[in-house]
Amino acid sequence: MRNSLFVVLSCFVVASCSKAPAPSNDKPVDVVLIGAGVMSATLGTMLKELDPELTIQMYERMDSVSAESSDAMNNAGTGHSGFAELNYTPEMPDGTIETKKAVDINEQFEVSKQFWAYQVQKQYLGAPQTFINNVPHMAFVWGDDNINFLRKRYAALQKENLFKGMLYSEDQAEISKWAPLVMNGRDAAQKVAATRMEIGTDVNFGALTRSMVKHLTGTHGMTLNLRTQVEDIKRGENGLWNVTVKNLADNKVSTVSTKFVFIGAGGGALPLLEKTGIPEAKGFGGVPVGGQWLVTTNPALIEAHNAKVYGKASVGSPPMSVPHLDTRVIDGKKALLFGPFATFSTKFLKNGSWIDMPASVNTGNVRPMVQAGVDNIPLTKYLIEQVMQSQEDRVGTLREYLPEAKLEDWKLVNAGQRVQIVKDDPAKGGLLQFGTEVVASGDGSVTALLGASPGASTAAPIMLKVIAASSFKDKLKTPEWQAKMKEMIPSYGRKLNGDAAYANQIRQQSSAVLGLKAITLDVTAASQE
Repeated sequence: MRNSLFVVLSCFVVASCSKAPAPSNDKPVDVVLIGAGVMSATLGTMLKELDPELTIQMYERMDSVSAESSDAMNNAGTGHSGFAELNYTPEMPDGTIETKKAVDINEQFEVSKQFWAYQVQKQYLGAPQTFINNVPHMAFVWGDDNINFLRKRYAALQKENLFKGMLYSEDQAEISKWAPLVMNGRDAAQKVAATRMEIGTDVNFGALTRSMVKHLTGTHGMTLNLRTQVEDIKRGENGLWNVTVKNLADNKVSTVSTKFVFIGAGGGALPLLEKTGIPEAKGFGGVPVGGQWLVTTNPALIEAHNAKVYGKASVGSPPMSVPHLDTRVIDGKKALLFGPFATFSTKFLKNGSWIDMPASVNTGNVRPMVQAGVDNIPLTKYLIEQVMQSQEDRVGTLREYLPEAKLEDWKLVNAGQRVQIVKDDPAKGGLLQFGTEVVASGDGSVTALLGASPGASTAAPIMLKVIAASSFKDKLKTPEWQAKMKEMIPSYGRKLNGDAAYANQIRQQSSAVLGLKAITLDVTAASQE
């Protein structure tokens, strides 16, 4: 009995007692993409444009494409560009506003827009309105301290070319024109302030992903394997990677040999990265955070509001939980959401397992996980408070943004699941990071994307980092690949914010193709600053 227990425990530790089957393919595939979300679809599209001869296999455990983090209701869909997200512009100890992160994210979103415009021009994606539409981005605050912050933020961002054209107001009547529902029923004596960017966007990343995958399978010959779960990833004696998968329809297990693996499985990426055994994976952990939306069922409310209105995050809350009253365009129909309200479970995916988090803890990351927990007590407190809220409590929070909100007009809908990175730090032991990180093996033959916000909006620039860190990095330096990169992304290798004339050119080109508004920057004024 004791020996049997030892065997069971040993099997749990090493994940499997049986020897992985031999590869079923005689010739290794060039690329295996794990996860059928926006990241894998973006990487697959880029690689096939760079080298159409590459063979690619995509594996997805769900029965459809973009069913997890990339799905419209599982993703904020903001088209994150730093216009309204106040957590991207922190106030420094000396009272100044740090704009670097907001500028960087805006630059990255412009890269994504160029990549999407290229695909639209090539007729890979169909009409751009199926996945991207203009929805103004607003930041809205109340109270003296928050108004002072927003005023300083606006002044700081006016020095950045990519944020020229932003409007600012503390006048209730003016703000009412921008977002009437936000002001209807509000105390006339309440001090408020708002900023507005007309060129903000809403993006349906689910629709975008499905279009890219359809093009990859229909035109480029990529093989899509749905309802197929990756069980293990091990390096073979020949240096190639053996990816063991299970067909969930019949539970048959097979193994594919490949030269390059990309783990783009959202919250499920961390456990798969750990299976590779690469030393670069050591020390990474993850904390899952879920979300819920309040979604209105009242058509009159949906039609009366047209903006993404962002507020300030609660102390200790993760960036993905910044409250916003959010106009969405999903499959051609407008919708109005508020939230997200944070939830907590030990699942790494919305359709994951309750043992995801505990199973990911090992000797390599237990210390940083414990330290991150100790250092983030406010986050724990925040999550507990969020989980304990009633529907009346949530609608009460909504009334801070929509004073006349009625309980009967709103229903609670589960959003997606994200995993925040915990990273080993030599000095502090463990840091909880609110961003994304590319983790690659020394030879670049396996890469993984960990983390969340701003996520999908910056998929194209993130995949540029993946390619630069991958086994394709030498090919990336060739004239042929450099030329193709500049065809897909005209600003490749250049920054926009420091050059108003060039920013005008790039923005107007991509916006025209995508059917979006574009603000013309004052080049003369920019050159005089």
